[in-house]
Amino acid sequence: MPKLRVIARFSRLILVLLLGMLMASIIGVGERLGLKTPMQRRQRWTCWFMKYLAGALPFEVRVVGTLPQQPMLWVSNHVSWTDIPLLGMLMPLSFLSKAEVRHWPVAGWLAEKAGTLFIRRGGGDGQRLREQISGQLGQAQPLVIFPEGTTTDGRQLRTFHGRLLAGAIDQGVALQPVAIQYRRNGETDPIAPFIGDDDLVSHLTRLFAEPRGEVCIQLLAPISSVDKERAALAFQAQQAIHLALFGAEEVPVVPRRQARAA
Repeated sequence: MPKLRVIARFSRLILVLLLGMLMASIIGVGERLGLKTPMQRRQRWTCWFMKYLAGALPFEVRVVGTLPQQPMLWVSNHVSWTDIPLLGMLMPLSFLSKAEVRHWPVAGWLAEKAGTLFIRRGGGDGQRLREQISGQLGQAQPLVIFPEGTTTDGRQLRTFHGRLLAGAIDQGVALQPVAIQYRRNGETDPIAPFIGDDDLVSHLTRLFAEPRGEVCIQLLAPISSVDKERAALAFQAQQAIHLALFGAEEVPVVPRRQARAA
């Protein structure tokens, strides 16, 4: 039974990726012919693709809260690569992502066309990134960032990097905190996290071999960035998400050595 389940789910995923390739080909042909596709339209197409991609993942998704009616900087905890399609299906969004995603088949190309900003680890391009985030928000384009800077096992939050919020402060754009939680059999899902040296195919194989898990996406109350220091703003967002995930107002301080070892 698990083998048949894996085959069926991989088959559905391949069909979705083929659909994405068709979409990418159409956009590519248009660009070669000199036809420019507005960013808003590309984001709508990417959102449409993300809905199909999320539908091919073995999750029952529940969304709590209200989608923002104005462009904001979305800040979310980060558990897995699946966070991206699960958030991207909600509305047209751009993402801040690690540079490696740019080279992913189909998804990386579509992400770039939808306005994704790519960040290199240790690249030392903080000022350029701040200007890019500020520019995107200044054009009323909502952007999703994962301020922990890496994925976790879903049982903790790492410190939010305040430097990623500087663009929102520059533009006076509010934050939209998002708490995403993966559950299986009433507990934190041990399969969904994409951490360490895990690879995409192995992770998908484990996910597809199991019954459907549960995902709860909580859209929390927006946080104003006006007259805020970026460190204080980052802590406020971290505290709101921590409360939503774990039911505790106090955010634990993780020692630096322990955080590196995690």
